[in-house]
Amino acid sequence: MPRPGSLKDPDIAELFSKHDPEKIFEDLREIGHGSFGAVYYARCNLTKEIVAIKKMSYLGKQSEEKWQDILKEIKFLKQLEHPNTIEYKGCYKREHTAWLVMEYCVGSASDIIEVSLQVHKRPLREEEIAAICEGVVCGLSYLHSLGRIHRDIKAGNILLTENGTVKLADFGSASIKCPANSFVGTPYWMAPEVILAMDEGQYDGKVDVWSLGITCIELAERKPPYFNMNAMSALYHIAQNDSPTLQAPEWTDTFRYFVEACLQKNPQDRPSSTKLLTHPYITRPRSPNVLVDLIQRTKAAVRDLDNLSYRKMKKILMVDADNESAFGDSEETAEERSGGDSSKSNSATSEHSVAGASSQSSSSGSLRRRPHPVNIVPHILNANHHGQHQQQPQYQQFNHQHSTHSARESESPLPAPHDDYVNRDALRDYANRDSLCDDYSEDYANREAIREAQRERERERQANEYREYVNAPSTWQQDSGDDNRNTQRRTTSRGVSNNVSAAISLVSEHGAKFILSY
Repeated sequence: MPRPGSLKDPDIAELFSKHDPEKIFEDLREIGHGSFGAVYYARCNLTKEIVAIKKMSYLGKQSEEKWQDILKEIKFLKQLEHPNTIEYKGCYKREHTAWLVMEYCVGSASDIIEVSLQVHKRPLREEEIAAICEGVVCGLSYLHSLGRIHRDIKAGNILLTENGTVKLADFGSASIKCPANSFVGTPYWMAPEVILAMDEGQYDGKVDVWSLGITCIELAERKPPYFNMNAMSALYHIAQNDSPTLQAPEWTDTFRYFVEACLQKNPQDRPSSTKLLTHPYITRPRSPNVLVDLIQRTKAAVRDLDNLSYRKMKKILMVDADNESAFGDSEETAEERSGGDSSKSNSATSEHSVAGASSQSSSSGSLRRRPHPVNIVPHILNANHHGQHQQQPQYQQFNHQHSTHSARESESPLPAPHDDYVNRDALRDYANRDSLCDDYSEDYANREAIREAQRERERERQANEYREYVNAPSTWQQDSGDDNRNTQRRTTSRGVSNNVSAAISLVSEHGAKFILSY
């Protein structure tokens, strides 16, 4: 069997350019990183075009699986040609790293939410959400017509170009066959049928429609439902509870009906992406410049942000900075200006790396389970080149203020490794809550020990919690009502229990890796 990275196979060799990427691209600046490597802003020497480059290392553990996932994503991207999917420009190989080159976008929908929340103290307007949804639905309709399933639709994977075009990104979790049966996606956006997908279960493109409905709630309310819970608990509630709805009263009935249609628990009752193109929420009149105005307003807000905690959002202005000298090198860190190997990100070959790769943008917490054997693999893909890695702490802060759930359910997940510096306050609070560190001046030196102790406590708590779920009597056994309802509950409880059992095994085996994925 050829070793990972081998180009002896002609079919594989043709996927990669023979040129040296370091001689073609210049001015590389890191704009996001995750377990697989890092994403860079760059300029092509030949065309002077601004592009995004995702460097993915296939060294270290599971190198063969990493290499195969890189090849899968390249092949998937090469097949796409639609205004609402990210444009693939080519791939290069240098040493043990693949360079995926894609069009550059100014930001993701999650970036827009963050700026709107911090500056304007409000979420997006309804017509702005509708414009974003229209682009997503068009992109999904195209994917589904090819028999493809995205499987990871969320605000962090929806990008916006300078001219207001919506682009779907992150095809690292995408399926090239439909129907599919793998347990793949990000927990809080995952459709019930994906959670219940055992070896004999199957699902189709309507799982993306469900995720779009959850994304609508995310865009409207800053967070998806159940985000204050740990990931495994959220999976259980998604499968067992009624569909979530918009909570705020100011949204129109048309918007509510759209979300309700997307979040039908029975996929047969859920409209297809093509059918959604004719929904009144998508077709009703609105300004053609609504997204362009949103982007310009976001840029203006970022220019006015002086606090260092907002420096990561300066990447939204990178193209403007090059063209207009909006801000100079003095505002950039050495890391932002570096364009070396992806190993500089401290995550490209870390022990938290897993097989799979995203496009320009993706969030943490994706899960992957292959049908044989049963195994849930945490799919941490924090390479959002728009700073997606800060989205979760923002939600945690919001949940801390507004959550109505129990204290145990509302415990925030630990920050991912690359959040160490940007989330110092969160780390201090987390350590203080359990009296793990009395001297905050030692936090930075002892952060690994702090996280390890917290991971051990959290791992034990989650394992105990889900053993209770598995061992508890099923609700259908206590309900003598309608037979069809009992059958559905019985199937749901069995499916959730099986997946939860696998999750418990994963926590016991991988421990810290699993917790850090969320």
